[in-house]
Amino acid sequence: MTPATGAPDAAGRALPRATSVLAVCAHPDDESFGLGAVLGHFAARGAGVAVLCFTRGEASTLGGSDPSLHESLHESLHELRRLELGRAALELGVGTVVLGDHPDGALRDEPLDELAAEVAALAHETQADLLVVFDEGGVTGHPDHCRATEAALAGAPGLPALAWAIPDRVADELNAALGAGFVGRRASETDLVVPVDRGPQRRAIACHASQCDGNPVLEERLRLMGGTEWLRWLRRP
Repeated sequence: MTPATGAPDAAGRALPRATSVLAVCAHPDDESFGLGAVLGHFAARGAGVAVLCFTRGEASTLGGSDPSLHESLHESLHELRRLELGRAALELGVGTVVLGDHPDGALRDEPLDELAAEVAALAHETQADLLVVFDEGGVTGHPDHCRATEAALAGAPGLPALAWAIPDRVADELNAALGAGFVGRRASETDLVVPVDRGPQRRAIACHASQCDGNPVLEERLRLMGGTEWLRWLRRP
């Protein structure tokens, strides 16, 4: 399959203007693996970028069986992932990172009002004028991703919300070849198809060493997406 470089006819080709962007996600690495190219693009244009991550990613099985990663830091997986998140944020130009302590894999069971209050507090602190989130359906189908987006919309009801998405043909290819659970979008559902520089994203991904080694799904998705990201408005300006 060729990379998804073509743009839907009605889609825009540029990110919206924003002074302060708040990205809301579920796990350390979501800001890089998923949102990294978009956040790096906003930062490069001079926007302030903040990330709110609800969990510490302690339920991950990627890298969790490699004792060398833990022994070298004398820390648990959740502490390792906190450090990885901080390094990745620097590569993306993220100025503020808030890492919550909600249970990884069970975010949907957390009270929505509590999650929304955390979003509201950081949106106020950073004077955010734009939310960036995972698309409805979580892109990968992960329930934690869906809950993070739900909380972002509930916590900052006055802000426009731009969602990272992938084309349905890319989702179908990944699901068929790798047994993944991606949820894609048709061209008619997409508002922006933006050329991106994957350099900062690639460097941020490398910071998440416990999660990116031996991750064929990530590499194949990046290959299929090529030099563009697909985005849709969940709440328009």
